[in-house]
Amino acid sequence: MKVWIDGAIVDAADARIPVLDHGLLYGDGVFEGIRAYGRAVFRLDDHLTRLATSARAIGLVLPKPLAEIREIVLGTLRALGRDDAYVRLVATRGVGALGVDPTTCPQAGLFCLAAEAVIYPPEKLADGLDLVTVSVRRPALDAVDPQVKSLNYLNNALAKQEAKARGADEALLLNAAGTVAEASVANVFAVSGRALATPPPTDGALAGITRRSVLEVARQQGFAPLERSLSRVDLLGADEVFLTGTGAGVVPVRSLDGQPIGAGEPGPAFARLRAAFLALTKTLGVPF
Repeated sequence: MKVWIDGAIVDAADARIPVLDHGLLYGDGVFEGIRAYGRAVFRLDDHLTRLATSARAIGLVLPKPLAEIREIVLGTLRALGRDDAYVRLVATRGVGALGVDPTTCPQAGLFCLAAEAVIYPPEKLADGLDLVTVSVRRPALDAVDPQVKSLNYLNNALAKQEAKARGADEALLLNAAGTVAEASVANVFAVSGRALATPPPTDGALAGITRRSVLEVARQQGFAPLERSLSRVDLLGADEVFLTGTGAGVVPVRSLDGQPIGAGEPGPAFARLRAAFLALTKTLGVPF
């Protein structure tokens, strides 16, 4: 792993952040997860635009222009030296006084991590994930808007912890109304015939960049993509279910709460859409 911090690229063991950084103390900051495929960064400018939007939403002034941050991402990847990689770009509120007051932080912090891209074991990509519906609920939009990619990921972490404790690979989070929001760190899709459905952001789903990419290629592949509310029963009755996320890409689901989804193995719709997505990564990448 390589880390850009304080103007230098160092090994992860040598990277340091101050203990009074409000990003560490209070989760006050924003981030982007970014993927590189074949020495090109997928939809980098879309990620940077979303980072800037998240920062504006919490009143955080980024410490560098986006053009400079773009070069930081590319430079960190060059230092890592891998064709395929995962990048975590983080902007914190910065160092301030003890207490949650952001106005005590005169300068935002910034660092960028680049590492090997391994989210799920290869056998899970081949066989499919096992999901469980967890007791943790997605907060209401008027409490914590999921469109802001903040450092407050306790909701996601607790959902993942519960899923792992119950022997599953991934968590399915519902919102307060009982409809599907997303997985702990991924969007959810359900396939029924030609219909391809995914929950809308108003149900608590992040409008993910991989999610958007799959919706774009789906119509070209003969599917009818749409955003609509989904229940747990909708997923159990679907022909196929899969997840999308920057880190994971497109990943099949084989079961929910111990019940098989469809045939209980990755299906043809998943295979077609994953192939179409991977083809898209070859055309929308910024070389490094």
